[in-house]
Amino acid sequence: MNDPSDSGPPGGTRGGPPSDPRPRLPGPAGDEPDPHRWWALTVIATAQLMVVLDATIVNIALPSAQRALGISNGNRQWVITAYTLAFGGLLLLGGRIADLVGRKRTFIIGLIGFAGASALGGASVGQEMIFLSRALQGVFAALLAPSALSLLTTTFPSGKDRAKAFGIFSAIAGGGSAIGLLLGGILTEWLSWRWCLYVNVPIALFAVIGAMLLLKDRAGTKGAHLDIPGVVLGSGGLVAIVYGFSRAEAIGWSSTEVLTVLSIGVVLLVAFTWWQTKSSAPLLPLHIVRERNRGGSMIVMALTTIGLFGAFLFLTYFLQTILGYSPLSAGLAFLPLSAGIIIASTQISARLLPLLPPRLLLVPGLLLSAVGMFTLTFLDTHSTYAGHILPGTILLGFGLGLTFLPIVSTATMGVPTKDSGVTSATVNTAQQVGGSIGTSLLNTIATTVTATYLTSHLAAAAREGVLTPAERADIVNTGTVHGFTVAITWAAVILLAAAVIGAVMINGKSPRARAAEEAATAGPATGPEPAG
Repeated sequence: MNDPSDSGPPGGTRGGPPSDPRPRLPGPAGDEPDPHRWWALTVIATAQLMVVLDATIVNIALPSAQRALGISNGNRQWVITAYTLAFGGLLLLGGRIADLVGRKRTFIIGLIGFAGASALGGASVGQEMIFLSRALQGVFAALLAPSALSLLTTTFPSGKDRAKAFGIFSAIAGGGSAIGLLLGGILTEWLSWRWCLYVNVPIALFAVIGAMLLLKDRAGTKGAHLDIPGVVLGSGGLVAIVYGFSRAEAIGWSSTEVLTVLSIGVVLLVAFTWWQTKSSAPLLPLHIVRERNRGGSMIVMALTTIGLFGAFLFLTYFLQTILGYSPLSAGLAFLPLSAGIIIASTQISARLLPLLPPRLLLVPGLLLSAVGMFTLTFLDTHSTYAGHILPGTILLGFGLGLTFLPIVSTATMGVPTKDSGVTSATVNTAQQVGGSIGTSLLNTIATTVTATYLTSHLAAAAREGVLTPAERADIVNTGTVHGFTVAITWAAVILLAAAVIGAVMINGKSPRARAAEEAATAGPATGPEPAG
């Protein structure tokens, strides 16, 4: 939607009267920032929280929904996969649409569509209905998420305000998944699993009203068109990759279906990359990811998300199957992790990012996250929450809080306004694909290790005599935890790899140093030379 106030800055230098009270869009030097930008941040952050919550809130409700709708064990994965497939596969398309038609417009359309899809899911009377609703949620999330991040980027283009705003946004992006586990437990236990979907309706309504009143955006790119071959190749490749990883968790990495789908995905993405060098209007201009700091940030984002989803997956199972926690109690157990992310993002990263090069925050953050993850490798069937889980989750939360803000800020810094939507979509794609890979890869490692352990130990125990039910259960629990800890070890290694990549690839300067350098390059303002 066009912003009429974009005709020039207040003060009359471009024809605007000095008393013009209209909010200003961020833009070239000399434009005043939007005075409503912090309220705009509230709207953007609310929408982002809704999208992030839905990645985990339904996980807690899934057993209840499965029973109510008669979903088979073989089909229950589609409640999750239908969402991740559409979301991850269509993000690049959603980002480019936002650039072409205007981010505020796609933001509002995404909110309304997401709310409608959520209401449809909450009213489901059979498995086909909930699968369809989750796919539609993913479609509209793919439009909404990049619009939200690009609106944030253009509303806070630079300075301390940008660091504060991105700190809040990053806290929500990182901590929202854990909050989703808690909220899912509360709604499922106290109301119904259906409210895990219905809850999006009032949230979206609030955000739509706020967007209409507060958000400002430049018009879309006139006369531009979508790169249809790029859409087919890029979206098809991403859908195939996400689907392949989701199926690998269920049927194994060596299955013909998984290998075929992943191969098709790789071929499509290679063809997509080639086509982007030939297209006159590419879906993803390659200069966006070729830039060293931006490309490094996206790789680090994907690897970091693998580690985060690994923690969520295994700790959720450990708390409920080994320690016997209820869904609500398991959700509460993740609050320290969320608190660590929020505190570190808003109180440490946001304050230091304007002063320090990004890697001086994200590398220590990733190392701290790896240490926190590594402490969880010492879990066993006798571990307690306070003594063994809590310290590791606090370290992990603080480390991730230091990491997410510099990653997202660096990935979106200095991008032309016309490409901010697709850049934001690429960041979201890295996160979404990283989560899909993390869930399937680490779960495969855990189940394989557990199966090997049980095969050898149950056979050995059987040779010594008949196993009692209690002895068998003890061996099964021990083997399950052993699988968890091996997978968590790999998650810690992946976080270490992310730290190394961040240290090597991300070499950008601090915002303050960059501003000083730009000012020195520009030189003094021109004007009449002083006499003498």
